Amino acid sequence: MSGASGAAAEDGVGRFAAIDWTRPWLPSIETRGRRWQAAALDSPARYLSVLNDDAQAAAHVTGRARPLAFIAQEALPDGASYEGHIAETGCVPTRHNLHDFFNGLMWFAYPRVKAALNARQAEQIETRGIGPTRGGVRDALTLFDENAVFFAYSDAMLADALRRFDWRALFIEGRPAWGTRCEARIFGHALLEKLVAPYKACTGHAWLVPVPADYFSLDDTARRALLDERVTASLNAGTIESRAFSPIPVLGVPGWWQANESPEFYDDTTVFRPGRRSA
Repeated sequence: MSGASGAAAEDGVGRFAAIDWTRPWLPSIETRGRRWQAAALDSPARYLSVLNDDAQAAAHVTGRARPLAFIAQEALPDGASYEGHIAETGCVPTRHNLHDFFNGLMWFAYPRVKAALNARQAEQIETRGIGPTRGGVRDALTLFDENAVFFAYSDAMLADALRRFDWRALFIEGRPAWGTRCEARIFGHALLEKLVAPYKACTGHAWLVPVPADYFSLDDTARRALLDERVTASLNAGTIESRAFSPIPVLGVPGWWQANESPEFYDDTTVFRPGRRSA
């Protein structure tokens, strides 16, 4: 999906240098990300070498159980589909840019989810072929890969508020619940790329994940492992559709943006739209 999006051309080193690891949505990928960032600032060759060292050590697999590896984008054979190539060979075509940088990091943060998405995409390509349009399932899978936010919750009322676009209940009245009964974790690599230069209207597509109450007492590694398992199970359970997502303006997440400490921040209906709440 990274190769198919056309979201970013080759980045200069300035874009890699612009990553601010103090952003509250980045801690879970910071350690690996800093190493990759240093390699990317050195050279494309060094960057790919570090990615492949990590892939070999982690022993993750792609959609058809092929060992994960990274290759330069130009090594993708002519006529080969991006997702199909990953599924069949394990090799992820990778450009020297932020879009593919964050895509690679997600293969390590949520390896089972990435493999499940790859398997579903490859299956769709084999069934429907590569045409001028992806079709509804591939569109939804691409949206997931590029823009998903995992909304983990133990309180169903908070999930309901998100579905209804009830921003006051979710972000103002429900503010004390963040970190204890719900949280947001960004998965979509295109969204992570956008958030290198954050703006108020940045909106993700929330994938709702029910979790037990003790989830919020787990450390970061355990939380990611639980989400990796549960989200993968939901992806494999049936047909995925774009309407399964709930839009979430990510800078509204408590603790993610200083301006949202004021309730008036959420009065901007161009960002925090009424949506289904008024339906």
